[in-house]
Amino acid sequence: MTKIAVAGVGLTKFGEMWDKSLLDLAFEASKEAIKDAKMNKNKIDAVFVSNMLIGKIAGQDHLGAVIASSLDLNCASFKVEGACASGGLAIHLAIQSLLAGTYKNALVVGAEKMTDASTSQITWALMGASSSQERKAGLTFPALYALLAQAHMQKYGTTREQLAQVAVKNHSHATLNPKAHYPFEITLEQVLKSNSISYPLGLLDCSPITDGAAAVVLSATESSGIFISGSAVATDNIDLAQRDSLTELKATKLAAKIAFDQAGVEIDDIKIAEVHDCFTIAEILAMEDLGFCPKGEGGKFIAGGSTQLGGRCPVNTSGGLKACGHPVGATGVKQIIEITQQLRQSAALRQVRGANLGLTQNVGGTGATVAIHILQT
Repeated sequence: MTKIAVAGVGLTKFGEMWDKSLLDLAFEASKEAIKDAKMNKNKIDAVFVSNMLIGKIAGQDHLGAVIASSLDLNCASFKVEGACASGGLAIHLAIQSLLAGTYKNALVVGAEKMTDASTSQITWALMGASSSQERKAGLTFPALYALLAQAHMQKYGTTREQLAQVAVKNHSHATLNPKAHYPFEITLEQVLKSNSISYPLGLLDCSPITDGAAAVVLSATESSGIFISGSAVATDNIDLAQRDSLTELKATKLAAKIAFDQAGVEIDDIKIAEVHDCFTIAEILAMEDLGFCPKGEGGKFIAGGSTQLGGRCPVNTSGGLKACGHPVGATGVKQIIEITQQLRQSAALRQVRGANLGLTQNVGGTGATVAIHILQT
């Protein structure tokens, strides 16, 4: 794969943004990314917008044209939806268009405005990423991930405390991120005593309902800076009951192999990663499926400190979905921004020393879709 440059990045504050609309957030992030790229906006050949929910909860479709119009751009525009992997898919599709030579410069903006809807509305809308059988059974995503957690605990002895350590670590990282939704620490005891949502997951094992936007300018013409050298997407059965295993996300393993081969690197070369910790079990699965540790040892690997700042390979220095927040359409793009800032050596207090090669993992649903990207200097 020919490398594609990350020419510019822009990110809003994540949180409960009552005074801003989805369009406000997308415009803010996009303008910042274009400015950061030091590029005339008229050189943008295409806009890729990642969003999952706005059509359901606010009735606004045709989002590519809506956001391109707000930026006064008359270029090609597209809306991309792939559940919580919408951002990663939009990045992947933009890269393919640049590699094909169709466009030279592309803006990818992910945005979501979730807090304007009720919790029950959001829960219903998110379940559009599940199978019809799961919806008929009355399952929610906390319940689906709780099934994965229970299977992992039964097979490998993963403990409730190991799950909680994921949340504790990511909140600690978020204290160093001014854009984070929850920039404060939590204790192991608080996680363990938080209200049960679906055993073994408590409230503090779950990512929040968040507003926010993230944007990147990708370019096929830049010759220096930060580059994406691997970009891959894989799919697994959308229905958990039809999966080969409940203790892994097969699509992560498949997409990671392709991305590593494209970039010509191995897992031991990765210095930093942003992975999809929508629930604490998801980060444990990611560590194993990506190859950071052997299968069944993800809980011990994280609890042992390998993934915290100062560890062997810091993971989710932004705070992850758990503490930075999870505006679902923006998450995959935000992951690219965090790794870009780390590779630029501009991550301030959360900077990982010697970071020159990073990875992002963006998951749709319970792993029916996974997008993996490799970034390097």
